[in-house]
Amino acid sequence: MTQPLKERRTKAGDRVLQVRDLEVTFPSEAGPVRAVRGLSFDLMAGETMAIVGESGSGKSVTSLAIMGLHPPTTRISGSIKLHDTELLGTTDEAMSKLRGRDLAMVFQDPLSALTPVYTIGDQIVEAIQTHYDVTRAAATERAIDLLNLVGIPNPKQRVKSFPFEFSGGMRQRAMIAMAIANDPDVIIADEPTTALDVTIQAQVLEVLKKAQQETGAAIIMITHDLGVVAGMSERVTVMYAGRPVEQGTVDDIFYRPRMPYTIGLLGTVPRLDRSNEGALPVLEGNPPSVVNLAPGCPFAARCPMVIDVCRTIEPDLASTEEPNHVAACHRLAEVIAGDLGHADIYPIPELAASDLAEVPRDQRPVVIELDDLKRHYPLMKGAIFRRRIGTVYAVDGIDLELREGETLGLVGESGCGKSTTLLEILNLGKPTAGTISVLGTDTSTLDRRGRKQLRRNLQVVFQDPMASLDPRLPVFDIIAEPMGVFGYKKEVIQQRVGDLLTLVGLEPAHANRYPQHFSGGQRQRIGIARALSLEPKVMVLDEPVSALDVSIQAGVINLLDDLKGKLGLSYLFVAHDLAVVRHISDRIAVMYLGKIVEIGEVEEVYNAPVHPYTQALMSAIPIPDPQTERTRERIMLSGDLPSPADPPSGCKFRTRCPLYQTLSESDQQRCRDVVPELRSFGVDHKAACHYGRARHLI
Repeated sequence: MTQPLKERRTKAGDRVLQVRDLEVTFPSEAGPVRAVRGLSFDLMAGETMAIVGESGSGKSVTSLAIMGLHPPTTRISGSIKLHDTELLGTTDEAMSKLRGRDLAMVFQDPLSALTPVYTIGDQIVEAIQTHYDVTRAAATERAIDLLNLVGIPNPKQRVKSFPFEFSGGMRQRAMIAMAIANDPDVIIADEPTTALDVTIQAQVLEVLKKAQQETGAAIIMITHDLGVVAGMSERVTVMYAGRPVEQGTVDDIFYRPRMPYTIGLLGTVPRLDRSNEGALPVLEGNPPSVVNLAPGCPFAARCPMVIDVCRTIEPDLASTEEPNHVAACHRLAEVIAGDLGHADIYPIPELAASDLAEVPRDQRPVVIELDDLKRHYPLMKGAIFRRRIGTVYAVDGIDLELREGETLGLVGESGCGKSTTLLEILNLGKPTAGTISVLGTDTSTLDRRGRKQLRRNLQVVFQDPMASLDPRLPVFDIIAEPMGVFGYKKEVIQQRVGDLLTLVGLEPAHANRYPQHFSGGQRQRIGIARALSLEPKVMVLDEPVSALDVSIQAGVINLLDDLKGKLGLSYLFVAHDLAVVRHISDRIAVMYLGKIVEIGEVEEVYNAPVHPYTQALMSAIPIPDPQTERTRERIMLSGDLPSPADPPSGCKFRTRCPLYQTLSESDQQRCRDVVPELRSFGVDHKAACHYGRARHLI
């Protein structure tokens, strides 16, 4: 790599950033929005500090205040010092000289952060030449070295590419390359892996660690993923309602949390290394509005340990038994003395037991069956005279069955064919090849009337509840609409809407409100109530909790588990979070480029995955346990998913397979020439790999 552009002013352990009593307030029609209240911390060179909390806690507002990116109407007080230079009150011109040179930021959405009309190389070169007097040739050479450092293949060619020509993971790597181009002292990473597949997330986090080693920069990691925090950070600040409520080392926060909010937040997270042990603890309620905050502790309304003083006086941060570990709670001494955990503070909800629990799986009726399902799309070219130039093999021959009272998890990277499989089932039509059977009916034989009648037994819950609910309709009309289509009487609809709202944990009195008046978790519950309105037998769940905070996610997961027991539902559950899938699923199917590469009972697959792709997925999921994250084995995949329009011959995974690299030439030839078939590795466990071996990774 080229030489650093500047001499570093600090060495490891020196303080590079000091924040004291930071207050950030926005004007609004409802009153002042106190987004950050009294935040203080020190950041040392070479250190990673995480800021965690639910949406609206003030994490991103803090990062923008440090970068000086808030609008002029924002009132900011306190102190932010970079080395010994005070940043608050600095002119925008002076901040522009620091941004990109001493302070850098990696944004959540790289496609929005990169300029689409300039090449990646041009944007990195501009970032360098803005701050240093170097020739374009020298800056371009450094840009190529930076792209090589962050793992972008063929950097000499890709430096001339535009952002839209990069995949999501490559764009995020390019953002990191731009952030470290001028050897900054502080890098702020604001949810840098939220929108990425787990395999790409693991690669990006490794790139961030490598960039930190190369530059010696301090990192502020803003994230809601507690597994990422456990693996990346040395220190953690937990925020709630704009205020820090606990600060300490990563071991203090994860193994000795002392604030009930922190304890609850950690307890609600499904873990990859733990089997389904019933319901998850739930943080009831939602964070308060930071406009006209009520007196007392902001967490009081949700805290099981609340006492009278909590409602009148907001607690200050106080020292715990560990040095540099502070927490804000009036009952801190009791929490420390009792070493209280989430099981001591938060009651575990009781879930309804299913009548089918004791019935062997092979004796239950099949509700969805896919036999050699294929969905191919023509690849066309031309605007006026269109011609076919190829085929997109979106789903390329899969066999699946879902039985009554069962949850089947369908997992894989973006582009593997999960959503296409769901759409084929929901369409109730004829696929390119193979058959789809729903509740014993071949969907290709259905007429319009038959399709409508079958649809009442097959309902869907989408990923984004706000996008899937009509904002113009009150909740009553949203839930009642399907029943009106199927001719339910008005008095039945009236009664059933109230019953459904109660069933999903909402107030029937709120039926006249609109979707925008509800939180994200409540909107998802409304979507579930609508799906249940016709008393379906099968529900398709497309990433139903991925857009929710972890605390809200736990409540929705418990609700789905409880409804399955009460109503005998069957779920086809699509998700990218394998920890959530393990908690809620009975069986799991892993897809790669339109094929199922591993399938079986969830505990068998998780405890001893066979296919190298499944093993890589398992190892990429971060676990919210610092000690486990420091010692566990990682299997890194190289490159991105191949195009489904031009899949590799033989085994489709061989181009990224770490096992393939270790095989002899004759064995590699078999992988290139022969498509592997699913073969048994247990009672209910199959994998499609010529040379797969079970591995215990968790």
